[in-house]
Amino acid sequence: MSLCKLLSRAGLLAGVCAFGARAAEVTPERLVNAAKEPRNWLMNHGTYDAQRYSALATIHKGNVKNLKIVYATALGGGSGGEHSEATPLAEDGFLYITDSWGVLTRIDARSGDRGRIVWRMDPKQQKQRAARGAAFWGNLVITPANWPARMIAVNKDTGQVVWETNLVNGQDQTTITGAPLAIRDKIVVGASGGDLGVRDWIAALDGATGKQLWLKYTIPAPGEPGSETWKDKNNNWQTGGGAMWVTGSYDPETHQTLWGVGNPMPMMDPYARPGDNLYTNSLTSWNPDTGHMNWYFQYTPNDGWDFDEVGSHILFDARVNGQTRKLLTHSARNGFTYTMERANGQMVAVKPYMEGVNWTKGIDQKTGRPVDYDPARDVQVYSGLANPTKENPVRKLCPSRTGGNNFWPSSYSPRTGLLYIPALTSCELVTNDVNIGKSGQGWAARPGGGFKTEERYESDLTAVDPLTGDIRKTIHLKYANYAGALATAGGLVFTGLVEGTFAAYDETTLDELWKINVGTGFSSPPMTFEAGGRQFVAIVSGPSGQATHKLIHTPEEKESRNAMMLWVFGL
Repeated sequence: MSLCKLLSRAGLLAGVCAFGARAAEVTPERLVNAAKEPRNWLMNHGTYDAQRYSALATIHKGNVKNLKIVYATALGGGSGGEHSEATPLAEDGFLYITDSWGVLTRIDARSGDRGRIVWRMDPKQQKQRAARGAAFWGNLVITPANWPARMIAVNKDTGQVVWETNLVNGQDQTTITGAPLAIRDKIVVGASGGDLGVRDWIAALDGATGKQLWLKYTIPAPGEPGSETWKDKNNNWQTGGGAMWVTGSYDPETHQTLWGVGNPMPMMDPYARPGDNLYTNSLTSWNPDTGHMNWYFQYTPNDGWDFDEVGSHILFDARVNGQTRKLLTHSARNGFTYTMERANGQMVAVKPYMEGVNWTKGIDQKTGRPVDYDPARDVQVYSGLANPTKENPVRKLCPSRTGGNNFWPSSYSPRTGLLYIPALTSCELVTNDVNIGKSGQGWAARPGGGFKTEERYESDLTAVDPLTGDIRKTIHLKYANYAGALATAGGLVFTGLVEGTFAAYDETTLDELWKINVGTGFSSPPMTFEAGGRQFVAIVSGPSGQATHKLIHTPEEKESRNAMMLWVFGL
């Protein structure tokens, strides 16, 4: 059934149907079956399961050495400082890309030798903010804009705005940086701005009109379930953070959408907000029709290190003891890989995917909680090695506050059954200094903590068996990774680094099979698509300020410059 017929049954004929079907509609059925269209990349993570895996295999282990740049398209709009953390969408040879000014660009890539800009939609936002992508729904492309926070639906043929919904909801610092997720007739979106003192939320909009259908806060008000875990006397729940700034995943079989939740505020100061601080640092499962929370799992209660867990939660099926199990896996910012039952969060396996984790002595394999979590304490100490105290105000934290893996996505290959995790490897010195709130930095608007490092920021690419948490292979990379990973049926894993290297690795051995340096760094994930019968791999350069900051202790790169470009590679 077409989307227009579906809307007609619901009495909704405005918006997408008014524009007819000049381009193929991206129906709910197509989104559920996105893996069957490997020539396209129909949503932020490629498919609802967030695996970031493509069945395209024309580019493979045997010929990837011949990969070359086929074209590059400049995306900078002249405003200065543009960058991108977005994964391009692709449909029938057209690409759609957002940037840090909220500009949405449509590019005609059908020729295979040039990316021609067709139109640009500029929302005229007041200042830059990260933007991590858009979503297809019917004949619309739906994208976030900020300052003020909005969702904007654009006709994908013409670039004309069809609807626009203001989502400030009384909190001026609210932003929306994650790509929305289209589920049936709804657009599910999470709020950002938690580090600016926003009480964050998840919401659903009507796809045809943009009307807000429901909104649920991640920080409970007094009397709501979980409110008892905010034990301070300062009403911190009102500005408690809990941002949802990375796109969730969706399980059509159980009709649940799974989203990670960010850190509590005041940041890095658990003494200011005693208690577990639900539902921060958690995985949350929601009914997209009603906004009812099905279940949750909290990774790091009473977080003192900004270990939010917004990163992607990957859904996969696996045969265990002759039975198929419906699972999810998450490479956490806190340094551990968690695999659990998709229906309820029951733990399957937890192990560190990196060396030197010191904030906890380990994770309980049954409960998933840190073994040193003490339910009798309102402020958690955990291992005692990484939490600043009045007596020891500066401590070394491993992994760093930025974490191992963060918002840049891991990928999962059903070919190998392995999870590919790009992760920073550095540690940081953290301090609980309330005076840092006077520094004027955005995250310090609420007094919290500080951090610094004298280490060079580098990274690992690690292949993990999510069923056991065992590390199969790790390779060390000389520079920081903010781009994430892409796995393909060609037996390849692609990733990019902040100093401009883009490379392909063998899915089993992680041997480097091909690389190029384009001279400008990456903080956007790679993707792949097909046009004119040819497979291409694409990535957008132009790293964020946070990503380029990771070169500050890299002397040979201190004078590097960056440009926001679409790079397309082919044979």
